[in-house]
Amino acid sequence: MALVFLSELATYPLTCGRSILTWPPPLPTSLLIYLPVFPDPHLRALLPPSRSARSCCSSSSGPTFLCLSLFSLALVQDSISNKKMPSDCEQDIRSYGDSDGGIAATRSMDSVFSTASCFPLTLQFIDVSYSVKVAPMSGSTGRGIKCMFNSAGKSTAATEERVILTGISGVVSPGEMLAVLGPSGSGKSTLLSVLAGRLQGKHAGAVLANGRRLTKAVLRRTGFVTQDDVLYPHLTVRETLVFCAMLRLPGTVAKAEKVAAAEAVMAELALTKCADTAVGGPFVRGISGGERKRVSIGHEMLVNPSLLVLDEPTSGLDSTPASRVYQMFDSVLLLSEGSCLYFGKAKEAMDYFGSLGFAPKFHVNPADFMLDLANGVSQMDHQGDAEKSTVKQSLISAYNRVLAPKVKAALTAAVPGDATLTGKDASRERGRKGHGSISWTSQFSILLQRSLKERRHESFNSLRVFQVMAAAVLSGSMWWHSSAHDVQDRLGLLFFITIFWGVFPSFNAVFTFAQERAIFIKERSSGMYSLSSYFMARMAGDLPMELILPTVFTLILYWMAGLRAEPAAFLLTLAVLLGYVLVAQGLGLAFGAAIMDAKQASTIATVTMLAFLLTGGFYVQNIPGCLAWMKYVSFTFYGYRLLIGIQYRGNEIDYYLHRKGREEAGDLVAQVDAPVCIVALIAMLVGYRVLAYIALRRTSA
Repeated sequence: MALVFLSELATYPLTCGRSILTWPPPLPTSLLIYLPVFPDPHLRALLPPSRSARSCCSSSSGPTFLCLSLFSLALVQDSISNKKMPSDCEQDIRSYGDSDGGIAATRSMDSVFSTASCFPLTLQFIDVSYSVKVAPMSGSTGRGIKCMFNSAGKSTAATEERVILTGISGVVSPGEMLAVLGPSGSGKSTLLSVLAGRLQGKHAGAVLANGRRLTKAVLRRTGFVTQDDVLYPHLTVRETLVFCAMLRLPGTVAKAEKVAAAEAVMAELALTKCADTAVGGPFVRGISGGERKRVSIGHEMLVNPSLLVLDEPTSGLDSTPASRVYQMFDSVLLLSEGSCLYFGKAKEAMDYFGSLGFAPKFHVNPADFMLDLANGVSQMDHQGDAEKSTVKQSLISAYNRVLAPKVKAALTAAVPGDATLTGKDASRERGRKGHGSISWTSQFSILLQRSLKERRHESFNSLRVFQVMAAAVLSGSMWWHSSAHDVQDRLGLLFFITIFWGVFPSFNAVFTFAQERAIFIKERSSGMYSLSSYFMARMAGDLPMELILPTVFTLILYWMAGLRAEPAAFLLTLAVLLGYVLVAQGLGLAFGAAIMDAKQASTIATVTMLAFLLTGGFYVQNIPGCLAWMKYVSFTFYGYRLLIGIQYRGNEIDYYLHRKGREEAGDLVAQVDAPVCIVALIAMLVGYRVLAYIALRRTSA
């Protein structure tokens, strides 16, 4: 689609039937921003004369470099302003022949792209500054807990402000490629996050698209490939891209065309061979690092973005610097410790630094030389920290004095007129609002399918099944054919059930959102789906695992323990247990969504469950008055009372206790009406999930 950088030493032809450019692998530090536009008609001279010109690249067996096409995305914008060029390109594709599967896939993708037309953008960023507050002697631990209990959401310790970016300005016009260079810690990733709209409201300065503030519509047309590959590890490459196409391509596009677009992206990025292999991750074996990076890029290419932002696309791959790559850059932005050292045409950078007295004494890669300057290293040997700091400060001062006024002038001239859309553009923009997204029910259906496929490895894994089966068999053996006359033993069994199915699902649910936090934030930022559809699909996807295992547990334990041998009693016990499990799961979801740190959330869940169990009514019957309120907020209390009411009806429990010569045991036999218990559990079932939803909305805001 657009300019995509890969760096493995292999040939990856990315074509649209117009041209093939062979590129060497890029610099490891390059961060690229590309705004596509249809190329100049004179570039038709670059077209390969026949299909053999393209096939010679794909058949190469020796180590070569990256191939990519600048034209497949270009078809889209021209379909807005010029109806002739796309048909010309289609004619060029047909001239290559229909026998090539890659070209056929490209034609399918082009038909999808013609529906989701690319909207040309001029990107301006003006005096972008960003800083974070750092509390001394504070680590990551305790952050989530403090957020829960500190109403202000701030640490009481003295904080200091760390500046990440300072007054960065620049402009990128359609068809240009900007390379952001700089050493580690210079603020490159932060700047790209700002430009991609991921830090709106958290930075100073302005980021404009066509002279207007970034809107949700613009963000949906922005592709952002993060430095780390944020993908579901257990989905295959094909499943990952197909689900992305289903969610992100317009609702007017047919399902078959969306699948074809995903297949076309796989073909262009040489992912067909590993299409049915799991993506993998740090703890899951899957495709290679280079293939995973290409999946991340393909994930963003599917939407035919008007703006494509890639944060270190070669990160973690083997690559060697090549000066030819630098020649392809239109503009370069050089950062050092959050300050700008250079912004301008890439071909004018060396002359600029030479005019400041920083000229290399021998031929070097311009990017290497600029990175040395950003580190404060000039041509002098054995530079100390003081000398390096002096070099940096002189370059910053020179930029503010020489280049900054030119950049301001370029920003003013980038988008003429006032910062508003023309009537034609505004009409087109309004027409896209209902066109670019799918319905809520479609989102729910697709997300539910994806959730079930992603979690199929853990839904009924052998370890979890063994854990439940072992607990059922062991407890059934301990209470083998227990008698209703042995009240204490029978109550102990019922409370064991509430303990096991209160702790087990709540602790599993704590990890639900924490594990998917990075993916969830990334997808929500790009406008893939609504929060409610994701939340409901996640809840529905958990139901099979959360309900089937308790059912199996009950089937085994109920008859082994010799509980009340009536079908109605068994069904009521099962219904109460399943509802109780869902309430416990909701508690874990609420803690997990509120804290978003699995370790801290599990700690809070442990303390809460301990309080609920102690006030459940088995260990302590006569709870002190000052703590009696706790049992009324404990779902264990209500679930335990319902289970007792099913096994002992009326005054049976009093009869068995008196028959043993015992006195009534206070709260042990104190009955709470069954309807009250049921209403309380239903309220908690809904309330915990509402709290989880609210906490999740705060996280995605």
